[in-house]
Amino acid sequence: MGEGNATLPDKDNAVARADRLERLDRRREGLEEDYREALIAALKVTAAGSWGLFDHRQDKHDRARAAPAVTELEELADEIATLREQLMIDEPFAMHEEFVAARGPVRAQAVGEPKQARAWLERLAKEAEAS
Repeated sequence: MGEGNATLPDKDNAVARADRLERLDRRREGLEEDYREALIAALKVTAAGSWGLFDHRQDKHDRARAAPAVTELEELADEIATLREQLMIDEPFAMHEEFVAARGPVRAQAVGEPKQARAWLERLAKEAEAS
């Protein structure tokens, strides 16, 4: 008789853990959507002609202008990475990885930041339509 009662706490723990993981995953999904929205907002500013988001020119004024958006994206990405680790999701957050890879100095003949931002916006719009 006592053995049946011993499994109840284990079952309760399993249910509580599942609930916790579900809440964490919903939080991760929400933060990933927040990141996407913040990136789109920053891309729109860049597409309108404001340089600095991609840091191609390595100019201190460009960097200062884009710093609030970049900081917000980095903070969101850090939170997302922490949640992905807690959820044992091995893959990094692809959108942030792609953004980081697109930043920094480029060859002289590379497209400018506004044109690059427009291309990102088009791609993100197509991805949103597909999902």
